[in-house]
Amino acid sequence: MITLDAIGTFTLIVGLLTLTPGLDTALIVRTAAVGHRRRAWGVVLGIQSGTLVWGTLTSLGVTALLTASHLAYETLRWMGAAYLVWMGGRLLWATWRRSSSERPQAAGAGETTATGAGDEAGRGAGGSLLGGWRQGLVTNLLNPKMGAFYVAVLPQFIPTGAAHIALGVLLAGVHILLAVVWACALIAFAHVLRNRLQRPSVRRYLDRITGTVIAAFGIRLAVGE
Repeated sequence: MITLDAIGTFTLIVGLLTLTPGLDTALIVRTAAVGHRRRAWGVVLGIQSGTLVWGTLTSLGVTALLTASHLAYETLRWMGAAYLVWMGGRLLWATWRRSSSERPQAAGAGETTATGAGDEAGRGAGGSLLGGWRQGLVTNLLNPKMGAFYVAVLPQFIPTGAAHIALGVLLAGVHILLAVVWACALIAFAHVLRNRLQRPSVRRYLDRITGTVIAAFGIRLAVGE
C-alpha cells in the first residue's frame, strides 16, 4: 500500500510542476482575462481530463509504449508542435487583423469594434464551456512530455503488487486537485484585472504575448529532444 510519505513527495513534485509558468497558465489567464470565464473553466477541465487520461494510461503501462517507440513519440510530438504553432499563430494573426481594421476608424468606433468582436466570440461556440474543454484536452493530450513525465515519475510511487490502476488514478487525482486550486487563483486574479485587461489596446498586447508563448512552446516541442 502506498504510504503517506510517498503521497507527500508526489504532491510536492506535481505541486512545483503546477506552479511553474507554462502553456496551461498562459491559456487559462488569457481566456479568463478577456471575460470568457465559462470557457476558462472549460480549459481547466479539459487540461485536467487530459491529466487523468495520462495517469490512467501510465497505470496500465500504455504510455511506456509511447516512450519506447521512437515513431509513436515523434508522431505525437510533431502533431502537438503543429497544433500549438497553429493555435499561437491564429491568435497573433487575429490581433494584427484587428489592429489594422481599427486604424481607419475613430478611437471610439475602434474600441466598439474590438469589444464587440470579443463579446461575439464569447457568445459563440468558441466561448463555450465545451469549446474550452476541447481546447484544453487536445493541448494536454498532444503534449508527449506529459506522458514522459508520468512514465518517469508515477511508477516510482506505486508499490509492487499494488492495484496499479487505483493508485495511478489516486495520484493523478492529487495532481488534478492541486492544478484546479491553482487555476482558481489564476482565474480570480484575471477577474480582478478584467476591466483593465479588456481594454482593446491591452487585450491586443495580451493576445500577442499569449500567442507568442503558445507558438514558442510549439517550436520548442518541435526542435527539442
